Amino acid sequence: MSGPDWDPAQYERFRAERAQPFGDLLELVVRWPGMRVVDLGCGTGELTARLHRELGATFTLGLDNAPAMLARSAAHSEAGLRFALGDLADFQGDEDWDLVFSSAAFQWVPDHPALLARLVAALAPGGQIAFQVPANFDAPSHRVAVEVAAEAPFAEALAQAPPAPAVLFPEDYARLLYELGCAEQHVRVQVYPHVLPSREAVAEWVKGSLLGHYRGALEPELYALFEARYRHRLLARLPEQRPFFFPFKRLLAWGRRPRFAA
Repeated sequence: MSGPDWDPAQYERFRAERAQPFGDLLELVVRWPGMRVVDLGCGTGELTARLHRELGATFTLGLDNAPAMLARSAAHSEAGLRFALGDLADFQGDEDWDLVFSSAAFQWVPDHPALLARLVAALAPGGQIAFQVPANFDAPSHRVAVEVAAEAPFAEALAQAPPAPAVLFPEDYARLLYELGCAEQHVRVQVYPHVLPSREAVAEWVKGSLLGHYRGALEPELYALFEARYRHRLLARLPEQRPFFFPFKRLLAWGRRPRFAA
């Protein structure tokens, strides 16, 4: 699956803020000795190394489909921790994993019912799935990007592009996990209160994540025009405040397969 055009340096400008939901998601995981873990959408690998150490896992595999991000993962390799190029949209497993973990990656993949079915099938009996996705698509930072993408000259160029990032409602994930056998589950929406230097920093935040979708789908000159129009329109909708309060909603979900067949 083709994905966004990632700029690791831009993405990591807000590394502390992006690490907060990762840690909250990790707190949902039930731990036991000797776990086999896969982190789907591992990025630069720094947080995957944290996952591996805090769980005391026997083996952790970090997968990402962005070579630019994955290139930085070698610095975080250690005993039992391996990184590889791979796409979570293609990931398959057959009761292999004690934990399938993913932080801020599912939104890039369409058809979440099919995705979750494959990932739960990859869990060993008693295995867990834990994922978090942005739920801020109704905020100006995200709505403006959709509006600009629907305008000329971008709409025609994006007609054949992969779908823009999207997620389901919390109750949909709860229902899907239940139907897949994860009656033991936790699903919630959490608002992260980020305090940024200015409203301009909101545009920089989105440039390192959501706008990567459009950067990967548009020719460079057209993307430059897209980004300029996005920035101009977004800043017009945000109050001039320093510092700038940027509430960001995220959906955190955890589920566990039963240890024994019903």
